[in-house]
Amino acid sequence: MTDYGHELQFGIFPSPDAAKAEQTLELAQLADVSGLDLVTVQDHPYNGAHLDTSTLLAVIGARTTNVRVAANVANLPLREPVVLARSVATLDVLTGGRAELGLGAGAFWDAIVAAGGERRTPREAVDALVEAIRVIRGVWGQDPDHPGVRSVSVDGEHYRVKGLHVGPRPLHDVEIWLGAYKPRMLRVTARLADAWLPSQGYADPPALAAMNETIDAAAVEAGRGPHAIRRMYNVFGRFGSAAGFLQGSPADWAEQLAGLTLTEGMSTFILGSDDPRTVATFAAEVAPAVREHVEIERARRAAAPNPADRHPIEVAGHAAPPTTPTATTATTLGVTPTPDDGRRLSPRMPWDESARPVAPLPAGARYTAAQESAPQHLVDIHDHLRTELGQVRDVIDQVRQGLLTVGEARSHLNTMAMRQNNWTLGAYCESYCRVVTGHHTLEDRSIFTHLRRTDSALVPVLDRLEEEHHVISDVLEQVDEALVNLVGADGYGAAGHAALDELQRAVDLLTDTLLSHLSYEERELLHPLAAHGFG
Repeated sequence: MTDYGHELQFGIFPSPDAAKAEQTLELAQLADVSGLDLVTVQDHPYNGAHLDTSTLLAVIGARTTNVRVAANVANLPLREPVVLARSVATLDVLTGGRAELGLGAGAFWDAIVAAGGERRTPREAVDALVEAIRVIRGVWGQDPDHPGVRSVSVDGEHYRVKGLHVGPRPLHDVEIWLGAYKPRMLRVTARLADAWLPSQGYADPPALAAMNETIDAAAVEAGRGPHAIRRMYNVFGRFGSAAGFLQGSPADWAEQLAGLTLTEGMSTFILGSDDPRTVATFAAEVAPAVREHVEIERARRAAAPNPADRHPIEVAGHAAPPTTPTATTATTLGVTPTPDDGRRLSPRMPWDESARPVAPLPAGARYTAAQESAPQHLVDIHDHLRTELGQVRDVIDQVRQGLLTVGEARSHLNTMAMRQNNWTLGAYCESYCRVVTGHHTLEDRSIFTHLRRTDSALVPVLDRLEEEHHVISDVLEQVDEALVNLVGADGYGAAGHAALDELQRAVDLLTDTLLSHLSYEERELLHPLAAHGFG
């Protein structure tokens, strides 16, 4: 059984029926105000009864402020990759960083050919997908193999791009989700994608384990580790009293979906439904209950005295990473903690950094690529927090420079990608503050509990990290209060400038404390996480 520890996400998958366009938009807005994370739309350009997916997503993005939007999944044979990349990047810019890209190699080939597309064999379709991902990431300026380049050149069998200018660049690192079922596509997902997105009906729950094993093995071989790929799932059901999968009560749904998270690692559930009541119940009753089930079980596993109760990740053909790695199968730790440059924006810190405990480094420790995925996952999460903190600071700077009014700044913050829960203007902790607090809560209740049990030398460090979590929580409350005051201030008047000054002070203190804390945590925990995992 496998739980990759990813944060849970929930979304919807409404029909793009052209005869019910307004109903689809209302469902998207319902998802937005109900606390769901995603609104996704299928893409069948040859279907005359469907609205165009890219246009529909743009309108959904304009009518919402919280949810991320994406094709589920874009039909690559009828979506030329350069145009697709620029369409998604544009959507990301216009929605404040809320666009992602679900991508498929193609199906229903007769219909694709009828619409002017090229018929491809299964091998050709996968080859074309691999080339397209390189083109798309290149256009975004996010090709990991060619960072910092200003032009894109791909000389493929299916797609040829030569000297194309990069851009527009998305506001955030857009995720690519692949709808994959066959072994080769699953291996491509492990190497190149951010997430795997199968659908119930094509991959029912009993089939998920074997597919996950294929992804895990390929991810280890590629040096990424299984944690690098989020596992998503398009689901369908109805509330009732039946005993089948997603056929019972909201409580039954919650238990079944939580079970998929804890045993199969599925952490994002996207409900295919056009019924407002079903969507509302899914958001109000099912999603919170799934989160609670998973949080309780993850905490129990972290505290379990029996290692067998913690269900360590096992890849087909590979034993779970040993606690003490051997030199014959491992390499030195290749994950580097983010350095603290020592710069501070506030006159003083709320803690004494020189008093921080330091854990002894393991002598001659060596780790496998799979073991390194755990510390790398921590750094990736921290990088996300650092990036979005930078976006907040940038908005404040633009106000000070006169590029944005206070009202425009509030509007921009309202649409930033940092919101992971409901965002209501003036309740800042429902977004970025909630994300930081949630991350720290997960560490305190689960990860730190696990590390306390497995490595007693870490106890002073873990105690200090938890103390800093409480301090940062207080700083977040100051940011929240400052933003509430900014919301009530009037433009560029004295009250507006005073409120902006106070927000700047609070964000400066958050910057100092959070960046210092994240660097300290990485310095002390990367080796223990490689050795012991998340639990």
